[in-house]
Amino acid sequence: LFTPIEDLAAFFKLYRFFKKEQFDIVHTHPPKACFLGQLAAFFARIPVRIVTIHGLYFQKDSSWQKKIIFVPIEKIIAKIVHKAFSVNREDVAFLINHKIYPPGKVIYVGGGIDLQKFDPGRFSQEFVAQKKREIDISLNAKVVGIVARLVREKGFIPLFAAFAQILKRFPNTVLLVIGPEEPEKRDALDTAIVNKYGIQNKVLFLGERTDVIELYSLMDVFVLPSYREGLGLSILEASAMKRPVVASDIRGCREGVDDKKTGLLVPSNNPKKLAEAIIYILSHPKEAKTMGEEGRKKVEREYNQDAVFELLKKEYERLLQV
Repeated sequence: LFTPIEDLAAFFKLYRFFKKEQFDIVHTHPPKACFLGQLAAFFARIPVRIVTIHGLYFQKDSSWQKKIIFVPIEKIIAKIVHKAFSVNREDVAFLINHKIYPPGKVIYVGGGIDLQKFDPGRFSQEFVAQKKREIDISLNAKVVGIVARLVREKGFIPLFAAFAQILKRFPNTVLLVIGPEEPEKRDALDTAIVNKYGIQNKVLFLGERTDVIELYSLMDVFVLPSYREGLGLSILEASAMKRPVVASDIRGCREGVDDKKTGLLVPSNNPKKLAEAIIYILSHPKEAKTMGEEGRKKVEREYNQDAVFELLKKEYERLLQV
């Protein structure tokens, strides 16, 4: 959301700050900080300017309104930065194919997970039982979980519709919703909408939590039915915790899920397919366990935090020497 007066004030504040501090590198992350931060860094003549792209706000099938706003912004950023990092490979290909970035100026870095923190071996069955009691879940209940901001973009509406169907097959199931409310956003989720689907007694809105890792250990299946993602970091976290994943078959999600191996991919905004996928995993515990184990291997192989940090360090050093 653009607020011209506030944005202009923020630009000049950043510009003065950069001029005063004379940083060697300014590295920004989206959405608005990318544009304002990089413009300010450019005019302040910061030697190295880097942006990380966490998913594009426009895609091939986006509305013309989105394209007319975000494509020019992305092109301006591309002109003034020295390097762009993307958290998924599909965005790199899209930006190069549409001549927004030249080859080599935007590269894939992925996302990094702390594999020591996100380790299911840290949590015993006794711990899981105690944690369930703590948040008032029966010990034999099946748990479906989502970790996401409470905005419609994350696919909560199809998830609630799907969950109503899941309860017909597995009545003793709970949906854990973990994440902050964002009432200022245009697509803010009104949590009372669960009443429309008759699932209000089976959904726990836990808000923003400091014990997210512990809560992953309670889940039988993790779900992220988003409409748009840069890289579903919560998918990687859940996979690191050996949870089978059901996610939208969209850019940013499908890179984190090997379909039918670490989880299941479903069309976005499709409650029927979403329900079928979750029911399948709940109905096949042995296969679900294998998916979780394969998910952990995938994260160890492709999303180790240490490897990502090393790549960023090398790029910083290289750019400073140019």
